[in-house]
This record gives sequence, structure tokens and C-alpha cells, in this order.
Amino acid sequence: MSSDTPTRDDLFDEANTHLAIGDFDTAVEGYRASVELDPLFFDGWHALGMSLMKLDRIKEAIGCGLQATTLRPNDLLAWTSLSQMYVQDHQIAEAEEAKGNARILSLGGRVDRNADS
Repeated sequence: MSSDTPTRDDLFDEANTHLAIGDFDTAVEGYRASVELDPLFFDGWHALGMSLMKLDRIKEAIGCGLQATTLRPNDLLAWTSLSQMYVQDHQIAEAEEAKGNARILSLGGRVDRNADS
């Protein structure tokens, strides 16, 4: 990789700057580019989902939120965010399930993503 090619973290940091000034469309582009470079980048998926939610692109946001919880099934913030996305999409049962996972984590428990399969 040449030195002028942005890294995953460069793209993420630049997207954070755009997010901070309210430029959600450009932030989404940056976060999307960061996860394209590293599909296992939890922070990128989480930030992409939250930015998409701000733009009312809820179905896309939920997909990102699900990816974040898949990458880190025991991340409290990921489940809380996913619950908010589901609420905004009027998927109340799914929101309650995600909220329940967040509650389990807040009490020191763990989430087993394979429990219902």
C-alpha cells in the first residue's frame, strides 16, 4: 500500500470529523469505505449504522447494527443502538429482544448468538 492510500483508521477518523459537523452523508461514505477495507471493523460498522439512522435510512442501519452485534455479541452499546434502530423502524419485538440483550450485558451477563439456532 502506498503512503498516500488512506487506511481503515484514516477513513474512520475523517468520517468522525464529518459526523461531528453534522455532514452525515459524507460520514456514511467514509465509514462505508472503512468497512470495505476491513469487513471485521466493529467501530466502522457501528458508526455506519448510527449515521445511517440519523439519515432515516433505517433498513441499512439495521443491517449495520446486526453486523456490529455479530462481530461483538457482548457489546452493550451495539445492542442498545440496534434496539434504537428497530424502534425507529417500528419493529417492537426485535427492539425488545435487542434491549433484553443489552440488559443482560449491563448486569454482567453474556449473550449467546447461537442460542436460538
